[in-house]
Amino acid sequence: MTGAAAPDQGDAAPGSTPVPLSDEALGDLDPRVAVPAYDRSQVTASIVHFGVGGFHRAHQAMYLDALMNDGEALEWGLCGVGALPHDRRIIDTLRAQDGLYTLVVKHPDGHREPRVIGSIVDVMFAPDDPGAVVDRLADEGTRIVSTTITEGGYLVNQVTGEFDAQDPSIQGDLAADFAAGDAPTTVFGFITAGLDRCRREGRAPFTVMSCDNLPDNGDVARRMITAFARLKDPELADWMDREVAFPNCMVDRITPVTAQEDVDRLAEEFGVRDGWPVVCEPFTQWVLEDSFGSQGRPPFEDAGVQVVDDVVPYELMKLRLLNASHQALCYLGFLSGYRYAHEVCQDPLFRRFLLAYMEREGSPTLPEVPGVDLDAYRHELVERFANPEVRDTLARLCAESSDRIPKWLVPVIRENLRSGGEIELSALVVASWARYAEGRDEQGEPIEVVDRLRDRVMAAAARQGEDPLAFVRDRDLFGDLADDERFAAAYTSALERLHTVGARVTLEEWDARAGDGATGGGAD
Repeated sequence: MTGAAAPDQGDAAPGSTPVPLSDEALGDLDPRVAVPAYDRSQVTASIVHFGVGGFHRAHQAMYLDALMNDGEALEWGLCGVGALPHDRRIIDTLRAQDGLYTLVVKHPDGHREPRVIGSIVDVMFAPDDPGAVVDRLADEGTRIVSTTITEGGYLVNQVTGEFDAQDPSIQGDLAADFAAGDAPTTVFGFITAGLDRCRREGRAPFTVMSCDNLPDNGDVARRMITAFARLKDPELADWMDREVAFPNCMVDRITPVTAQEDVDRLAEEFGVRDGWPVVCEPFTQWVLEDSFGSQGRPPFEDAGVQVVDDVVPYELMKLRLLNASHQALCYLGFLSGYRYAHEVCQDPLFRRFLLAYMEREGSPTLPEVPGVDLDAYRHELVERFANPEVRDTLARLCAESSDRIPKWLVPVIRENLRSGGEIELSALVVASWARYAEGRDEQGEPIEVVDRLRDRVMAAAARQGEDPLAFVRDRDLFGDLADDERFAAAYTSALERLHTVGARVTLEEWDARAGDGATGGGAD
């Protein structure tokens, strides 16, 4: 939830006073609230993590806390770092609570399961003292540096797949001389400066572990960070290529933005005053490549992590089924008047649509996934999306689409075009994004489009009246899809129906065709 507005602290229920969360208060909490079973004073922070948002705290930090509760991995504690100005609030909140926060698991039947997580034992706000962050990274006690910096944080040019050296955010760090004492300002800059210090001082480097929703996230992190380093010092980049490990992983847990209601209910029902708790679904999965450097890793498998030799099949399954399905439901759902994912997925029409996309277009592009029943996985996804307690907003799922659609859905379209597979539903999803990006819903009310390329995608959407393919002509996002006659026909047909009859009727028309046995392969 990095970048979200911090909720206010909860109010006490009548006749009770919520206990502010801190190390000292752990023994005073309601016994229904699970607390760390280990001595946090004995935990050593050997993992530095950039991006201490909701997902990290519901996932990686939770797994490490579970290990510690089992009496393991006390040497694998976390130091959380906020590198962006808007990270100050979460860092200040965690610092005031001794790094503690409450993770509330929301079950579909309404049951809430609160657990205080203690694996974050230090936090740093990089803009306050960037030199201290570099010192921490280069310290011999730092063994892993992990990241959740969003899909767009890796600065990948969508056309070339290479590092976008022209991105404005990175120009200051490219010009800086870290060896001479210039301070980094970006995650790339901090990691590079820390690794350079390790190299110059003759210490083994830390492993860099990306935990973001990217295909081959470790490989992407390696290529982008090393490309950044090469522009500054080719010898450093060569050393990184030889010495630094960048394992791939697949991460999965639906973690919506914390709402004020979550803060208030935690205080009222369980007596915990937490400035920024995290809420999540019961399901969690982490598939991690066993490819770490000489500094080692925690025994993640003891906490339920699937440690494997090849992450790719699991990664593609998650990105092309779960993540792409989130995009399939969010724009069409929003345009149909829904505002939460569970509302969409409790609608039989949308359930049929999502299952059809996953079965007919997403799944055929996947390699064999060891130990996974894909049909069961697809149905489980829809049930997870339909959890009414999670209350995942469609606005969250619709945000930053330019970092999501090109990575999650465009590869599905390309593979199906190559193989002769179906594309109609994927084309409709892209068209629904284009319609959403016009910034007005079907009642004429404004839509707040949240995207790092907001002006660009909205300008393209505004030209659709004169050029139906205007939106997909952006080659940075879609490559040459607009030039493919089959995709262009399916896309423009879907966009025309969205404009003419609206999102729900468009889906009803598809559903009627599907019921008649139409294959839905798109126009040739």
